[in-house]
Amino acid sequence: QVQLVESGGGLVQAGGSLRLSCAASGRTFSSYAMGWFRQAPGKEREFIASISASGAITYHADSVKGRFSISRDNAKNTVYLQMNSLKAEDTAVYYCAGARVPYASTRPVGYADWGQGTQVTVSS
Repeated sequence: QVQLVESGGGLVQAGGSLRLSCAASGRTFSSYAMGWFRQAPGKEREFIASISASGAITYHADSVKGRFSISRDNAKNTVYLQMNSLKAEDTAVYYCAGARVPYASTRPVGYADWGQGTQVTVSS
């Protein structure tokens, strides 16, 4: 059973920063790609960023490119999302997702395992 546990969400002012963490257990973390998604009330789940199993390949959605950065530490079984220059429209529940292949997808269907989500609220 794979478990993904997010942390690091909270309330921050516009222009501020947060770093989300996602700790994985129950499988060989370093073999699989990881991703971050978010979902705001009344909206579909949105792809944010992905990272390959080795960490060599990353991809960020245009909406966060230059502000957010995904990374991973395979020794700690953890993936991170550094969020800078936060805007009110970044307010959402953020989800960590794990693939069952080494290379990531931008679509939710490409991920088999999901965390419970962590709330990020940006006040303007």
